[in-house]
Amino acid sequence: MIQIQDTIVSFDILEECFLCDLSVCKGICCVEGDAGAPVEESEIERLEKVLPVIWNDLSPKAKEVIEKQGLVYRDMEGEYVTSIVGSADCVFTCYDENGYCKCAIEKAFREGKTDFCKPISCHLYPIRVARYNGFRSVNYHRWRVCRAAVTLGKKHGVKVYQFLKEPLIRKFGEEWYSQLTIAANELFVKKQ
Repeated sequence: MIQIQDTIVSFDILEECFLCDLSVCKGICCVEGDAGAPVEESEIERLEKVLPVIWNDLSPKAKEVIEKQGLVYRDMEGEYVTSIVGSADCVFTCYDENGYCKCAIEKAFREGKTDFCKPISCHLYPIRVARYNGFRSVNYHRWRVCRAAVTLGKKHGVKVYQFLKEPLIRKFGEEWYSQLTIAANELFVKKQ
C-alpha cells in the first residue's frame, strides 16, 4: 500500500486491469448485491434535486419504493445506501433497448439534463473508499460479475486507476491523481 495525502491506496488499484464490458455484464452491478449503493450524506440533497428530471425513466416499482421509503435508507452498518426494488435493482436503474441496465441519473447527465453524474461510490466502482480515524482507505473490490471487465482490461492494458481517472479526480482532486500516477509509474519501473 502507498500513502497519498490522507489516503492509503492498495497496490491492486495500480497493478490490476479493469475495463467495463457492458456487452457481457449488461450492467448487472446495479442489480445484484445485498444492499443499495453507498451514498454520501452530502449527495442526498442532489439525489432529491435530480429526481424530477429522471422520474419518467424509473420503473413503476422503483417509483413505488421511492414514494414509500425514500431515495436512500440506512443499511445494517448505519450508512446511507440507495433504496432497492425487492432484493435487486437500485431504484435509479433503467433499461435500454438492448435490455442493458443503466443508471437513470447518469443517462440524464450524459443528455445534459443535470450536472450530477451519479453517486460517487457508483462512479468509483470497483474502487471502494472507507473512512477510518484520520485516513481513508482506497481499495479494489473484486466481484464475480466483473470478470469480463478484468479480461477486457487485460486485453487493452488498462489499469484500475486509469479506467477510473475521472471519478478519482472527482473524489480526491487533480493533485492527488497526479501523485497516484507518479506512484504507478515508479511501481512499474521497479517491476521491470
